[in-house]
Amino acid sequence: MRSDIKPGQTSDYLGFDLVMDSNLPEPRVLLADRGYDADRLRKTMEDRNVVPVIPMRKSRKLRVAIDRKLYRLRNLVERCFNKLKNARRVATRYDKTAESFLGFIDITSIRLWLRHLST
Repeated sequence: MRSDIKPGQTSDYLGFDLVMDSNLPEPRVLLADRGYDADRLRKTMEDRNVVPVIPMRKSRKLRVAIDRKLYRLRNLVERCFNKLKNARRVATRYDKTAESFLGFIDITSIRLWLRHLST
């Protein structure tokens, strides 16, 4: 898992390069929301033979179809974020520094993963 903090007013796709760094295993599909709908991201993914499943923004001139069945899997990611926010410290961001906040996200993620393994 990779995590990074960007300012709240920054667009989602600016964190794309960190998440899709080349030292991670190559994905086959990229599931993302409308915030990641940019021609540059689509081109990068297609060059890496990754199928981008990103709904288009309403302002997009060139219409792009998506696989709705694959896009429904994004719900799993959203539920993961919801479970992370159940940790009060993550939801309210009590930590003053980005380093300690990201560390607590990692600890919470490990706790969720261990809970998942035990069920």
